[in-house]
Amino acid sequence: MEICRQCEKQAKKYRGGKPHGYLIKVDERRIFKGNKNRGYEEQDYQCLMCKTKFSWSTNKNDLTWTLWQG
Repeated sequence: MEICRQCEKQAKKYRGGKPHGYLIKVDERRIFKGNKNRGYEEQDYQCLMCKTKFSWSTNKNDLTWTLWQG
């Protein structure tokens, strides 16, 4: 199945932004603890329309929204 228009827009969000309306959370949020409050969180999402998967991260070294390759 091809990626839907909403997921195409989501994949272009490099900083911040909320998930579009058809992205649902998959699995539990992952919390990574670091030194001096430098931890970050990750959450996986999947689109109900086209089944595309994304990972969301608060890590400053990652993109906020990462499209899974599959």
